[in-house]
Amino acid sequence: MRRFLLLYATQRGQAKAIAEEISEKAAPYGFSADLCCISESDKYDLKTETAPLVMVVSTTGNGDPPDTARKFVKAIQDKTLPPDFLAHLRYGLLGLGDSEYTYFCNGGKVIDKRLQELGAQRFYDTGHADDCVGLELVVEPWINGLWAALEKHFLSNRGRENTSESLTMASHASRRTDPETPELLHVESQVGLLRLDDSGGKAAEVLEQNAVNSGQSSTLIADFGASLTRSVPPLSQASLNIPTLPPAYLEVHLEEALGQEESHVPVSSVDPVFHVPISKAVQLTTNDAIKTTLMIELDISKTDFSYQPGDAVNVICPNSDSEVQFLLQRLQLADRKEHRVAVTIKADTRKKGAALPQHVPERCSLQFLLTWSLEIRAVPKKAFLRALADHTGDSVERRRLQELCSRQGAADYARFVRDAGACLSDLLRAFPSCQPPLGLLLEHLPKLQPRPYSCASSSLFHPGKLHFVFNIVEFLSNTTEVVLRRGVCTGWLATLVESILQPYTCAKHADGKKTLAPKIAISPRTTNSFHFGAMWLFFGCRHKERDYLFRDELRHFLKCGVLTHLEVSFSRDAAVGEEEGPAKYVQDSLQRHSKQVAGVLLQDSGYVYMCGDAKNMAKDVHDALVEIISRETGVEKLEAMKTLATLKEEKRYLQDIW
Repeated sequence: MRRFLLLYATQRGQAKAIAEEISEKAAPYGFSADLCCISESDKYDLKTETAPLVMVVSTTGNGDPPDTARKFVKAIQDKTLPPDFLAHLRYGLLGLGDSEYTYFCNGGKVIDKRLQELGAQRFYDTGHADDCVGLELVVEPWINGLWAALEKHFLSNRGRENTSESLTMASHASRRTDPETPELLHVESQVGLLRLDDSGGKAAEVLEQNAVNSGQSSTLIADFGASLTRSVPPLSQASLNIPTLPPAYLEVHLEEALGQEESHVPVSSVDPVFHVPISKAVQLTTNDAIKTTLMIELDISKTDFSYQPGDAVNVICPNSDSEVQFLLQRLQLADRKEHRVAVTIKADTRKKGAALPQHVPERCSLQFLLTWSLEIRAVPKKAFLRALADHTGDSVERRRLQELCSRQGAADYARFVRDAGACLSDLLRAFPSCQPPLGLLLEHLPKLQPRPYSCASSSLFHPGKLHFVFNIVEFLSNTTEVVLRRGVCTGWLATLVESILQPYTCAKHADGKKTLAPKIAISPRTTNSFHFGAMWLFFGCRHKERDYLFRDELRHFLKCGVLTHLEVSFSRDAAVGEEEGPAKYVQDSLQRHSKQVAGVLLQDSGYVYMCGDAKNMAKDVHDALVEIISRETGVEKLEAMKTLATLKEEKRYLQDIW
């Protein structure tokens, strides 16, 4: 077996799952993967590594490498390292990201760029997979092309191994290579991606991707009768290429509790965890506002938690109690919810490098496990659907699950699972005969992640306090039945503060209700680059009287000179007697002050701090800035885009978007 080192840097488990898939597929092609988390620095050493390196790297926050990659990135960014430090290394990298965010796949790009600077060379083209359009569009062909690239690498270095053996293995591998077209080996989702080296090719790439997507869309439009539970021809009549069943590797036993006390503390993260009381909760919007916005104040006076404006805080939250109870009932485990969960590795597992999931506490109760440890809202991957199919008694239901995870059913998976945000509960409702064992859930559901929120206060102005602000997220899940759901964390927080919530009408005067303050667990999330200075503030919301957040504070900042300019826009309010009319959106305000904005950015070496929604506002503001730079400097838009990209590289165009 020819060995390669396989590292993954994961935040929510996606990169790990993909790396495990690569590891499991390696043997039939004549390769052996040494699989490690990038944080396990005691298990590998790139300075002396002679085998090719394969990396799968996700992106978190606003373009940051995952938390597990912090030490690795810090180590390779050491400025004292010589430019040939990794000249011996040959690597291939797959980056994961979401093009709704500006720094698309930046976690992988940061590592990719630095490896190149240290002399490492690619043996296989870097892939950038986009969760916005479906990771599998890039992941699957990238993995399929990896084996030929590894084969070429080993053949070019055949002096290290017997030539005849290499040639034999090449023939062996070629028989097992999927018949992918060469073009698919270089598919890269580039939606919204901005590069410094754009030279006209970007438009063609986007058009190509759009063509792929529009082809899928036309297919979906034609499938009027299809649904999560039902397919139509040609898929319903097709012979299916379904993934190999992932090997089971966990043995789970439920043991009756013997009255011992259970800690109600969730699994700690790499950062310190603080348990702090909520000292105040205020509704910042009126009751008739389209979105309900709450401000929560935490009392951190008895802790050593510290922060700066611009930092964020991780809130450790549980899953919805009603959703947990549904799973317990559906899995026929409700009467055993207080039993302790004992997890071991199956003695006869075929999974290489099988390990116990680190996010599952030792001997916790079943209820605790489903509430605090597993991301039960996660969209199931195809490997999970494949495993669920084998635990589905009804043949029609089993066939549909097989379709959804098959190559032929990719469009249906995208439409009815990924884009619909389907979760395990939705699948169990849709396929009543599916009865998965508990071990399967632990093998496929990722860790329940803490939710980050931007700090909305200053410790100088509010000593011992920390404020954060959020919209209560509400959405309809209609995969099988229409259900109104709230965001995992925002829904929990809204319920938690009901007894102390100060309504909009009295929020400006009340000091808080005299009731027992609920406690929550938080951890720090420092962002060294997103810290405020004096600046223009462009603020936008729907209605001046409903959701103009922190109106009094902003006016005070303007009056005392903290802000030099405050420009507000209200998208849903009618114009009232202004010659030009009020700016409708933030980007309209920017355009009205085009010369000043360009001057601050380009002449005064200023910074842009953008906060808001990623899907619409961030893109519109980005386009407005491109137009402003183009107009005020007299350059073509492509050149203006490069200027804006330079600002991003210099950390002068910073985003806190969601």
